[in-house]
Amino acid sequence: MVVWKTPVMGERLRVAYTLMQPWHRVPRGTATSILALAEALARRADVEVVGVGPWGGDPPPPWKPTIPMRRLPAPYQVIYEAWGHSKLLSPTWVVRDADVVHATAATVPPTGGRPLVVTLHDVFPITHPEMFTSRGVRIMSRAIELARQRAAIVCCPSQYTADACLDLGFAADRLRVVPWGTTPHVVTDADRRRVRERYRLNRPFVLWVGTIEPRKNLPTLLDAFRQMQPTHEDLVLVGPVGWHEQLEGHVEGTASKIRRLGFVPAEDLPALYAEARVFCLPSSHEGFGLPALEAMAQSTPVIASAQTATHEVIGETGVVVDATDVDGWAAALSALLADDHRRAALGEAGHRRSRDFTWDRCAEMMAEIYSEVVA
Repeated sequence: MVVWKTPVMGERLRVAYTLMQPWHRVPRGTATSILALAEALARRADVEVVGVGPWGGDPPPPWKPTIPMRRLPAPYQVIYEAWGHSKLLSPTWVVRDADVVHATAATVPPTGGRPLVVTLHDVFPITHPEMFTSRGVRIMSRAIELARQRAAIVCCPSQYTADACLDLGFAADRLRVVPWGTTPHVVTDADRRRVRERYRLNRPFVLWVGTIEPRKNLPTLLDAFRQMQPTHEDLVLVGPVGWHEQLEGHVEGTASKIRRLGFVPAEDLPALYAEARVFCLPSSHEGFGLPALEAMAQSTPVIASAQTATHEVIGETGVVVDATDVDGWAAALSALLADDHRRAALGEAGHRRSRDFTWDRCAEMMAEIYSEVVA
């Protein structure tokens, strides 16, 4: 039997870091964020991060983890069920000398007596269950409750999410706001030409990026875009289809100007952000809003919903509109497209603000939390 010992002050902490999302059918922004954080943690000298994934082959790029991995002997669906109702399949089965277990999303494992850190990207499966599949609601709601009961520290990417946790009875002294980051990318003229040619983008365009699902509220943007016609711009939608979102009734009269690119390789995204005249994120519920930050990093002005965490991210550098106000979205987008000077000013301000959000800073905050829970 392996006996876990409290690490000596100053020793490198070993972290069992759950990495199940890359194997999902639709990995979503959750996978993007936890993979980027894992890479930033791996650059540090004070922690050793070991990924814990499901049995089976590797996920395709860009979802394949770059940190050392250990595999539990089951697919992720079975692992989630076991974690929710038993002490089986603990990450410490495969990372036996872990000092900390970090559950990086709303699926919370047993820890074999090690301190538990949980990242809750949002709590929407509890507060807005109608926006998820019934299986997702069941598994994630159970995990959120386990996080409330068991976690030494719960990390949230925004104050918006932390406040929602408080409303659900989480102890304030165990909550930490750890904002996500973005990776700077220099986009060249050749990059811009390449994506325009690859995706046949012959006209100026407005961009949306995400997984097509109810809380992304795409019908509002589509209805606003239709109301704006005629306009010179196309509306480009990037990302996979998730669940429960029917867009067909919102594209009549504009279908020829709506470009659905589906999933695109990660290396194409910075140039698409850079080429967009405006980036829109009309989500009715958002725990952070990583695509908005990625657009800001490319000096592209952002319009986002006023009621979500994305407002925290963009601050005063973007435009915010009520998520359900189609007229407001049409007016805001039309005005910004018509004003070259304002678009440039907001883009520059957003780019400056994006520099405050780095994955290295996120990793620094997480390393401090790991040290705190083992002290």
